[in-house]
Amino acid sequence: MSALDKLLRPRSVAVVGASADPAKTSGRPVAYLRKHGFQGSIYPVNPRASDIDGLRCYPDVRALPQAPDVAIVVLGAERTQDAVRELAAIGTGAAIVLASGYTEAGEEGARRQHELREAAGAMRILGPNTIGLVNLTDRITLSASGALELDALHAGPIGLVSQSGGILGALLSRAAARGIGLSKLISTSNEADLDLADFVDALADDPATRVIALYVESIRHPARFRAAARKALEAGKPVVAFKIGRSESGARAAASHTGALAGADAMYDALFEDAGVIRAQAFSDLLDIPAALAHERTLRGRRVAILTSTGGAGTLVADCLGLAGFELPPPDAATGAALRALQPGGHAVLDRNPIDVTLAGLQPDLLRGAIRIMLDSGGHDALVVVVGSSGVAQPELMAGALKDTLADAGKPVLAYISPHAPRVAEVLGRYGIPAFHTPEGVSAAMAAMWQVQGRAQPSRAQAPRAPLPVAAAVEESGSLDEAQAKALFARHGIPGVREIVVRTGEEAAQAAARLGPRVVLKLLSREITHKSDVGGVAVGVAREDVPARLRQMADDVQRHAGSRPQAFLVQEMVTGAAELIVGLHRDPLGSAILLGMGGVVAELVRDTTLLMLPADGGGLTPEQVLAGLRRLKTWPLLDGYRGRERADVPALVEAVVAFSRMAAALEDRLAEAEINPLFVRPLGQGVCAADGVAVLRERSK
Repeated sequence: MSALDKLLRPRSVAVVGASADPAKTSGRPVAYLRKHGFQGSIYPVNPRASDIDGLRCYPDVRALPQAPDVAIVVLGAERTQDAVRELAAIGTGAAIVLASGYTEAGEEGARRQHELREAAGAMRILGPNTIGLVNLTDRITLSASGALELDALHAGPIGLVSQSGGILGALLSRAAARGIGLSKLISTSNEADLDLADFVDALADDPATRVIALYVESIRHPARFRAAARKALEAGKPVVAFKIGRSESGARAAASHTGALAGADAMYDALFEDAGVIRAQAFSDLLDIPAALAHERTLRGRRVAILTSTGGAGTLVADCLGLAGFELPPPDAATGAALRALQPGGHAVLDRNPIDVTLAGLQPDLLRGAIRIMLDSGGHDALVVVVGSSGVAQPELMAGALKDTLADAGKPVLAYISPHAPRVAEVLGRYGIPAFHTPEGVSAAMAAMWQVQGRAQPSRAQAPRAPLPVAAAVEESGSLDEAQAKALFARHGIPGVREIVVRTGEEAAQAAARLGPRVVLKLLSREITHKSDVGGVAVGVAREDVPARLRQMADDVQRHAGSRPQAFLVQEMVTGAAELIVGLHRDPLGSAILLGMGGVVAELVRDTTLLMLPADGGGLTPEQVLAGLRRLKTWPLLDGYRGRERADVPALVEAVVAFSRMAAALEDRLAEAEINPLFVRPLGQGVCAADGVAVLRERSK
């Protein structure tokens, strides 16, 4: 067995610092191992006790009869290092360190954590500052979480990895209350050694796990996380992540718009999208979505039927599903006739969706019949059954009717519980029926199922990735001026607008005569990036007015910036083109290309998406770029919205691919790059960069 296998499925467990008092944190691990039926050997270690709960107690690690597969260390931080060193010396597979006072406690704690890792040597460490792990599949509880006081812990197909020990306990208790079965629960916490990626990788291989849920505070090793998440995806196991900290601006504002637009949370969006991870938008989704995905019924379309005996609740679900892009077609003629035959008398509302079968909540046979009819209907791809107030008094009646029809269900069946009826949720969960307390939970789960279905489609084989271009020789470093930046972009295949660098009013007039009749006049500076803020941009200047406008611009810039500009750009005036922003963002999570609506309102509109560059150093593919463009709210403006001329999307895709390949070829030397705006002309007329920013680090010597 590997060390990770031993940690997840140990045959022997030592508890170092075990207490005979089960009310203490240090007394819980032994008590919980026995309470929940661990079948292996348990070795309490405490020099002041001869036995604990009928088990022989050992005075120290060296006295143990064998090297345990796992040791739970429940000592204070100051004594943990020595215990870990001794455990490693006798060949222990892995140690779970519960003590706090490490990196979360500042510099001194960080030093202590480094020493802990050194003390462990080749032995693996879970933690420190962890609550441990729980393997419900095999009834192995390596944890001090108070949630293990519960008797009814359901084993099931959802594996959970949390960077918070408290959240692990919260999700364990919530799942138990809803009858949701879990396979493994792991608290990684400080991640001195083992981290999220290690356990995603392990759960991808775990036959008892069908869905992986993650509570994420940060991802310390993005490349390994991407690889593990993709491994899970290839194994047919969806990964659902809830990432906290969405209100924090994770990326330092840089010299361009890209720094302001691509905060850390947007980078997590890009990372999850690239890795095939479903992002949960609400904490409740971290159970709701995996519970729906675990039942593996494929959602083949977006047509949903809602079967209800309470009109208001059905409308709530319909509204949420509609906002999420699902369709609610009424029953077709054959389905309507079958429902009317089932419930004669005119009480049911069967010609619309939600389908209100008024008496179904009180008559289980009627409900079973209605569900079977809807499952047989070819007009819908999924069914949501609303549980009304009758479920409060008779939870088994409603749940049993649903259970009886589930075996023949070839499409997803979900339940929305309208009243406060926790007993109904528990029974439905035990019967394998995803049940939700909010209509928003229903729509979030359905959206995730559709996302999984889309990724499950067989992908067309892609052509081998073309070799990266040889990075164009660039001698400059620091922040380039606009002309230098666009020259760099042009050398990598991204055309720019026609323009001429000038220094005097006379030179500007000559340039305007070549580029006119109307031109754009700009400040040219390596120090001032946002030229509009200091009066450094004039658009639509008649060529005869250019000398005077240049003098006025020089005065304006001197007044705002404190120095008189020495150079300017005269550019052709481009009209009738869409304006986009294309930028490079470097982040601890990786490098990404930002796409979005551009121009001076880029930060106001904030219609952007981020596309992660491959971890192996390549550029984006045309398919990735086109998918990113289609995610923009303003995509219709490029695609002929309301009779508009279609934009040259093929040329745009080619330019963005070239930009990404430039970023990959220049590697870390290119600290920042942006084109804003990138003009996209009508179809067949190409694109051109109208403004550019590039920041280059000095060449390494």
